[in-house]
Amino acid sequence: MVGRVQRLVEHALIEQVPRDHHQPDSAFRRRRIVSAVTIAVGTTLLGFSLATDPGDAAFYPITAAVAVVWVIGGLLSGPLHLGYIPFRGALRRPIVTPIALGLAAGAVFVVGALIVREIEPLRVFTSHVLAHATQGNLAIVTVLALANGIAEEVFFRGALFAAIGRRHPVLISTVIYTLVTIATQNPMLVFAALLMGTLFALQRRASGGILASMLTHVIWSTILILALPPIIDK
Repeated sequence: MVGRVQRLVEHALIEQVPRDHHQPDSAFRRRRIVSAVTIAVGTTLLGFSLATDPGDAAFYPITAAVAVVWVIGGLLSGPLHLGYIPFRGALRRPIVTPIALGLAAGAVFVVGALIVREIEPLRVFTSHVLAHATQGNLAIVTVLALANGIAEEVFFRGALFAAIGRRHPVLISTVIYTLVTIATQNPMLVFAALLMGTLFALQRRASGGILASMLTHVIWSTILILALPPIIDK
């Protein structure tokens, strides 16, 4: 059992499947230009979205605009790929393993929330983010959070990852993802971006596409939105 789990983790995060995603220099430069512009616009809007007060109706359109920017930037940058991982002796679209990783990551953050709620400064920062769900429309906030999770994978693990090239894409994409999150002025979100950004980038490098990280991101986000508010605001 342990050996099987180890192999699944290696396939999902470490071993790289064969891929041929070469592009001419002109297309590579286009990716970098589009990525730079998208980061500037998206970061600005992200800062505005989390600066709104919980329950403020302006939060919804601004947050939706952030997702739109990430998606447009990702699509304009060039071709995106879904990727594959080895599964039962063949290369398949990554579905089961990424979902399992999302559940595992969510469980880790739930346990972490039990600790965070006992540390007042950390609880305040976490509660402020969750307040958009608890004091606003939970259904809309959930849809927006999941849409942004998908959009972030389209851009950060899609366009940006490809724009970095072959030298340290996991490290560089994670650093940029974390720096962008600083616009929220919330250290808990920055910390989460660092941890999960690393996981998502490893999935991207291993599978050669964005489907794996997208599924993990959606499952993880869903757990946080639904499970953390009653834990933090005990």
